[in-house]
Amino acid sequence: QVQLVESGGGSVQPGGSLGLSCLAAGHIVSINVTGWYRQAPGKERELVAVITSRDRINYLDSVKGRFTISRDGAKNTVYLQMNVLKPEDTAVYYCYADLESTDYEGVLRGMDYWGKGTLVTVSS
Repeated sequence: QVQLVESGGGSVQPGGSLGLSCLAAGHIVSINVTGWYRQAPGKERELVAVITSRDRINYLDSVKGRFTISRDGAKNTVYLQMNVLKPEDTAVYYCYADLESTDYEGVLRGMDYWGKGTLVTVSS
């Protein structure tokens, strides 16, 4: 069974930095796309940054130049470094992965997975 295990997050003052990481645990065969979404109170979930297996990256316009996504394919881990944080970055951040894995019978399955979310609060 695949799980996305997030770490990082927390509270920081405006202008500060935080880092998030997400480990895809399980019998992972390949990760096609992985990254981060966020959902602020009263708003819809939005894409923050994603990276493909070929290292193609897409950022939300409002985080360009401040956030950096990276991945370690050998560790099945994706990272998000967030700098110059603003109050409007406050949200629950969710890890996402479009990946292929094998179940206990060795059957290959391709599915989307989500982490449980980690809260990032930017406030003075």
